[in-house]
Amino acid sequence: MGHGHHHHGHDHDHGHSHSHDHAHEAAPALPAAFDTSVPDEALTPEQQSRRTLLRRAGLLGAGLAAGSVLATTPAAAAPASGGRRHEGFLWLAGDHHIHTQYSSDGKYRVVDQVRQGARHGLDWMVITDHGSTTHAKIGVDKVNPDIRQARAAYEDTLVFQGLEWNIPAAEHGTVFVHPGKNEVAVLKQFETDYDGSVKSASDSTPANEALAVAGLNFLAEQVQRRKVKDALMLANHPARRGVDSPHEIRGWRDATGSGRQIAVGFEGAPGHQAAGLPTPLGMARARGIYDNSPSANSFAGYPLESYRTWGGFDWMTATVGGLWDSLLAEGKPWWITANSDSHQVYADTAVRGPGGDFNANGRYEDPVYGGKIDITQGDYWPGQYSRTHVGADGFSYAAVMDGIRAGRVWVDHGQLLSGLDARVAGGGRWATLGGALHVKKGTSVTLTVDVALAGGPNWAGFVPELARVDVIQGDVTGPVADKDTFTAPTAKVVRSYEIDKSSGVVRLTYQLGRVDRPLYVRLRGSDGNRSAVGAMGAAVDPAGPAIDVVGDADPWLDLWFYSNPIWVLPS
Repeated sequence: MGHGHHHHGHDHDHGHSHSHDHAHEAAPALPAAFDTSVPDEALTPEQQSRRTLLRRAGLLGAGLAAGSVLATTPAAAAPASGGRRHEGFLWLAGDHHIHTQYSSDGKYRVVDQVRQGARHGLDWMVITDHGSTTHAKIGVDKVNPDIRQARAAYEDTLVFQGLEWNIPAAEHGTVFVHPGKNEVAVLKQFETDYDGSVKSASDSTPANEALAVAGLNFLAEQVQRRKVKDALMLANHPARRGVDSPHEIRGWRDATGSGRQIAVGFEGAPGHQAAGLPTPLGMARARGIYDNSPSANSFAGYPLESYRTWGGFDWMTATVGGLWDSLLAEGKPWWITANSDSHQVYADTAVRGPGGDFNANGRYEDPVYGGKIDITQGDYWPGQYSRTHVGADGFSYAAVMDGIRAGRVWVDHGQLLSGLDARVAGGGRWATLGGALHVKKGTSVTLTVDVALAGGPNWAGFVPELARVDVIQGDVTGPVADKDTFTAPTAKVVRSYEIDKSSGVVRLTYQLGRVDRPLYVRLRGSDGNRSAVGAMGAAVDPAGPAIDVVGDADPWLDLWFYSNPIWVLPS
């Protein structure tokens, strides 16, 4: 049990995994904002604002340059010397789900989204216009020069080209590739041959489900054949319409036709977070636009409450002992992210430019001033509200993709935290988020968590305060007999910490004791404004996120963070 890790490059026990293949290339320079040898006056306004954010959060200086998220490092987390950046990683904030004028429901130029993302503190972004016949024919080609121009204009922001895949038989997913000469050709062929909309393959049929797996295997083959350096898929808003059944998610996760895992996770929290703002301030819909009901293609086993968000998070992630935990209990990697799904930004004044023909041109005209503030939209700019933090070996496209695949990821809303460093240690070894600690049975294991609290006001103008951090633990029970399982009976909140500081770094330690069975731990925390007993009862989750009220859910008044798991695998 739990040996799934050996097939996924998850041997994190000695810290050797910190030296990935790309570490042997010349290490890319740090972005200017991070590089303390670059004087403030030499920075662009965006770089200056990024540096101010980093400084305020205490994330600038020797500690960060050395690759550590926080100046302090748990003593137990120092492995033998000789490796590269053992003390930590460069934590890069990003967003993998962003739309532009090349989406039929989009509006902004690529450079608008990249500029806003850079302004809001993001280091990496993925442009993901909707898969469609028009996009496959025209858009995937036409957006590429705009992406390349944005890369040149914003050197401190990594801009990936991707697309929002209509997963055959299921929901949407982000697909993106490492930049290179074949990025357009590979995405274009993938979309033409495997997009559910292009192929009229949306219904929940076995043939369509097989087409989705074939698409993932196609991407794996492109990496194997060195057409592209890497490719990843993350499922978007997975519980929104109930059409991503548990067996389909497992099928994507396990699709490793050519040995490289392509599908690595799903959105723990969807975009469209402003959609829940009540009238007259907002559109008075649901957070994430999660206001759907079951349809003919929905998985019949899901309860009605799965169609809503919980503290802004998808039900699959928010339920302790629910679907995400059931995947983790198999001992196989499956990660969560958060992002903006930015299409039309709340309180924006821009509208689509006049004229033009989307079907003929594959894009809308550039946006123009519309003369009024639009509060009927439900999105934020990339980085304005939701952030996905990836622990990378350096500032490069490959390092971000490696960090995502390795699960070194935590997510937050409303800039609730400045930084998070979590490690389990025992037997002279350690592992961090997404990793596995291999120890002898009976070894005493400790979880150490350093939380850098918010260092200044967020984009709504207040300093968020972390009230509580929860440690969630579950047993690794091995592969499920029924692939539609979506519960994990052993997962529960094992410890809660009240946070009584409002700035600086808080260290939390949790003793797992002498570990005699494979297990995992993950973290969650909130501002304490809204909570409720979890779906599995108070013994499992006494104070989890509450279901969001449709039409009355101010996202800034209900802030959470979640981390990916760390496994402990005794033998």
